[in-house]
Amino acid sequence: MKALIIGGAGFVGNYLIEHCKRDWQWSVHVTKMPNETIANPDVSIHDLDILEKKEITALLQTVRPDCIFHLAAQSSVAVSWKNPALTVDVNVKGSINVLEAIRELDYSPRILLIGSGEEYGHILPGETPISERNTPRPGNIYAATKACQNMIGAIYAKAYQMQIMMVRAFNHIGPNQSPLFVVADFCRQVAEIEAEMRPPVIHVGNLAAERDFTDVRDVVRAYSLLIQKGQPGETYNVGSSHAVSIEEVLTQILSLSARQIQVSVDPDRLRPVDIPIIEADITKLREVTNWTPAIPLQQTLEETLNYWRQTL
Repeated sequence: MKALIIGGAGFVGNYLIEHCKRDWQWSVHVTKMPNETIANPDVSIHDLDILEKKEITALLQTVRPDCIFHLAAQSSVAVSWKNPALTVDVNVKGSINVLEAIRELDYSPRILLIGSGEEYGHILPGETPISERNTPRPGNIYAATKACQNMIGAIYAKAYQMQIMMVRAFNHIGPNQSPLFVVADFCRQVAEIEAEMRPPVIHVGNLAAERDFTDVRDVVRAYSLLIQKGQPGETYNVGSSHAVSIEEVLTQILSLSARQIQVSVDPDRLRPVDIPIIEADITKLREVTNWTPAIPLQQTLEETLNYWRQTL
């Protein structure tokens, strides 16, 4: 099997590369932006800007992959509020360029479009855990672009008989994640406090929000199963099926440190709109792939904190 990972220089991409190589023995091709690096041996690396369709077409004609993971995205909710135009360009226009280039091939590879649990937006009473049948009500710019990508993917699958599966991935976490995301941010702050690089005060945003956290290594395992077993045109939730509050996550991280750390709410870290609870119903995914998360939250938090301790 020859796999192409579009946008493989990021957090998830690096784990997916390793998983495809180690657990499936696939031949892996990976794309990145010219300013990015991928430090992974035994993979073919290609520079690619998904806003340039001609580049995508040329790459596909050269590589001719059996399956394509489309990971390239502007994936930060916070950044999407600050730069909505960039988010639309990358997540919507870029995805259309990828699908158009694939459509023009003389064969039909299997494709996985990576979306987000944020697409569901405001969840009404009685809708938790939330299933793929629920109507998306995006509550932020990033979520709106991913909901758009999902709809476009479903249209292409039906109109052109393309083997496209869509994922709504809930919060995935682990070592080496950018501190733009909450768990990595908390762990980095604690590691900096332990290293006496900052005062013993951790700055936080909304602690009441509840989110569905899954270890990134479990997430990429789900992706590889879906690209083999998923049904074209279908959307699958990927998550732990259990929401925990940001406050609980913070408490667990603080318990891993011997330092006495104060908590301070920073108004700049509060989002204009924040969804109270997001929790995945993963019944559909389990029925198709027999996947279930294997790595407990406490282990992921400890390994992420240790990553930042070692990095600093």
